[in-house]
Amino acid sequence: MSLQKLSHIFTKIVFIALRTNLFHIVLLPFFLTLSSLKTFSQELPKKNISISADKQEDRILISKNNTTKTQDSTKTDTVKKKKSLLDGKIHYKSKEYAKINQKKKQITLHDEAEVYYKDIELKSGVIVIDYEKDEVYAGRIKDTSGAYTQYPVFKQGANVVEPDSIRFNFKTKKALIWNSRTDQGEFKVKGEITKRENDSVYFIKNARFTTSKNIEKPEYYFIARKIKLVPQKKVVTGLTNMVIADVPTPIGVPFAFFPMTEESTSGIILPTFGQTNAQGYFLQNGGYYFALSKNYDLALLGDYYTNGSYAFRAETSYAKIYKFRGNFNFRYENQITGERGLPGYGKTNLYNIQWTHSPDAKATPNSRFSASVNLGSSKYYQSSFNQLNTANFLNNTLSSSISYSKTFNSIPQVNMSLTASHSQNTNTGAINMTLPTLQASVDRVFPFASKNGTKKGFIKNINFQYNLRGENRFTTNDSIFFKSEMFKQAQNGLQHTIPLSTNFKIFKHFSVSAATNYIETWYLKTIEKKYNSLINKVEDIEKPGFDAFRTYNFSSGIGTTIYGTFNISKDKKIQAIRHVIRPNVSYSYTPSFEKYYDTYAADGSGRMETYSRFEKGIFGSPSRQNSNILSFNINNTFEAKVRDKDSTKVEPKKIILLNNFNFSTSYNISSDSLRWAPLRVSGGTNLLKDKMNVNFGMTLNPYAINNKGQMVDVFNINNGGSLFRMTSANMTINYSFSSKEFNGNQNGNENSLNNKGLRNGGRADDLFGTSTDFSDRQKSQFEDKDDTKFDKFFNTKLPWDLNLAYSLTYTNNNRENKISQSSLMFSGNVDISPMWKAGISSGYDFVQNGVTYTQLRFSRDLLSWRMDFNWNPIGDRASWYFFIGISSSVLSDIKWDKRSLPDRRL
Repeated sequence: MSLQKLSHIFTKIVFIALRTNLFHIVLLPFFLTLSSLKTFSQELPKKNISISADKQEDRILISKNNTTKTQDSTKTDTVKKKKSLLDGKIHYKSKEYAKINQKKKQITLHDEAEVYYKDIELKSGVIVIDYEKDEVYAGRIKDTSGAYTQYPVFKQGANVVEPDSIRFNFKTKKALIWNSRTDQGEFKVKGEITKRENDSVYFIKNARFTTSKNIEKPEYYFIARKIKLVPQKKVVTGLTNMVIADVPTPIGVPFAFFPMTEESTSGIILPTFGQTNAQGYFLQNGGYYFALSKNYDLALLGDYYTNGSYAFRAETSYAKIYKFRGNFNFRYENQITGERGLPGYGKTNLYNIQWTHSPDAKATPNSRFSASVNLGSSKYYQSSFNQLNTANFLNNTLSSSISYSKTFNSIPQVNMSLTASHSQNTNTGAINMTLPTLQASVDRVFPFASKNGTKKGFIKNINFQYNLRGENRFTTNDSIFFKSEMFKQAQNGLQHTIPLSTNFKIFKHFSVSAATNYIETWYLKTIEKKYNSLINKVEDIEKPGFDAFRTYNFSSGIGTTIYGTFNISKDKKIQAIRHVIRPNVSYSYTPSFEKYYDTYAADGSGRMETYSRFEKGIFGSPSRQNSNILSFNINNTFEAKVRDKDSTKVEPKKIILLNNFNFSTSYNISSDSLRWAPLRVSGGTNLLKDKMNVNFGMTLNPYAINNKGQMVDVFNINNGGSLFRMTSANMTINYSFSSKEFNGNQNGNENSLNNKGLRNGGRADDLFGTSTDFSDRQKSQFEDKDDTKFDKFFNTKLPWDLNLAYSLTYTNNNRENKISQSSLMFSGNVDISPMWKAGISSGYDFVQNGVTYTQLRFSRDLLSWRMDFNWNPIGDRASWYFFIGISSSVLSDIKWDKRSLPDRRL
């Protein structure tokens, strides 16, 4: 017999060795030899070993179902059981059945099956638990119609996955997931096959992710071949393409990184590319966002234009819970127009600073620090590359205030505040600033009244206070703001005021008040007037050094309240009219302080004039003439009692006809002519369920005027005219209403507030349009309203709102007898459909016979996307702006905008 090769012994299919006859031939002799041998065993002598049995007590246990069970007295088995691989208990349940297969060591749960293990929750239509392999499988089930229902829901901590099926190992924490669906922040991710390495790493094949609410039929999504997902932290993808309406686009990237943390994450802000007629092509609003901590952040943005213009912005927000919150913005722009060396070339530097800070009132109840700052170049909002704020442009005013106040809980109480304020006219460039203003006051002290007793009568009501006010004021303009010239023009002073007052009643119905004030004013510099013969002009020479003047005055008043009711009939709708009259007569006296006045030569002839060295002080100068003024004031209120529409109510309903109807004038006893002041009439009321606000006023002058338009000491009625000559009148009407009022919602008076426009110095409403900030276009120009879901016909509940404002001014100072101003402004917004919103702000000037500033607004809700169009069709600031982009802040850089800015900058 020839030897076989090793390759002949093993097959090429299953690699199992084949037995040959040679093996049997060798085995047979060995078997025959061993079977013929005899074997013997060794016998040991028997030993009698007695084991004493311990006497044990017989015990019988009776169970609850009355069955008996004898307790086994055998010792407990000391063999250690094998430790389970799972370190927690598995709890499960199902609606239809739970089947246990001991052979396969499986538990099958069917219909609304649930499994709980530590922080893992699994719910599905069918669940199979393999407790030998420590694995679980979950999948869908079919209903009676054959459709799949009860998809698996896998939850661990805050992570939720909703696949078609899942296979999970409790020991290794690894899983295989088919067609998984999960939410990661604003992202929704769906993967074809997902491999779960552990509770923090997932690998997904052929995944698509989107911010659409419908992951099955999204408006758009990104398809990635491979994804590494770290829940709540990041997503790293390979080749990724964008798909819109199931149509692949060439928009794609070879790889991508998306931070998925719930906290802010630092990252690059992509710029916007565009073109302007004046500055050429540009890259705008690009930069970097720094997530510095949970309490504050920082964004640095910049612009660059091909003609050399550039801009820089720094924005930060900060907050500390239960303490304070605020934000700070700095904007700088270097604008270049025209070509260097050619006519029309210009270079302008603009800047703007905004700061808001608000504390929590509960954090420091006895002290408060707040800030509201908006200052900078007067032409910033008119010429900025990134701002289109017409409301601010029409308002013409910027204002700021920074204040700190503290209350000392002493007896008497002391209040102190330190304030820095700023007011700026953007048309003239004039700036008024106080840096700072110090105010302190001591609470009222009643020296003749006991602490706990009542204060009645003239003596017990005598009280005094102490008030202190100090200012450091600058009056400057935009060109020298915060330069050395500005600080040289500073005016400062300190004023002390001690008021002493009392009040009491006479004849039961008349209230009398009397007061006197002592005022002491301190200045650090005064002036001296001298005639300069060289230049033939009077010069004001500043005299540094401390100086002060002291004044006092006296005032008193008497008033009462008169009630009158005119009853009509209880059967009528208007049952009664109530009239409340509050007349008041007051007298004030200020003596002459001529001792603080000096004389100077007014010209070369020696003509002398009088002046006060304090007249340029911030608190003014003392009065030179006696002042005896008697003032009259009558306040009227009209109310009506009307029958309530609700027949179950017995008492009539009160409505206000006129909130106020006032008459006021005064008589100067010390004056030698024109003693009567013009009569001022004013009033206001609310109509149409407080939706319409009406205010009016007029000035009636009792004196006549001559042919030159000068007022003379002759009553107008004695000059052939009426009793009074109406010199001016004004009226304003504001009306705001919406569709909510007609749907039974009484809260329909809420206007769409544009807080950013108000913060920039504009209006709180949108009568002058909404402001546009090109650096922040994530928010729609319309207010996001939680309106009723329209499930049938949309036009049956068409949401809309309308604001109307009418203003009228009449002037007749010099017999002009004309209407100087008459305009109607309106703004409205309407939801044309659930996805379309439109708005308009416009008006008409009846004096100039022209349309006022007009703005048209359109917005389209594209579910995951948003489209805005803003158009100012007429005027010097005619422009338009178009924007379309993803609404989610995660993908805010995916956008496209186009604009046409005003050609003329004012």
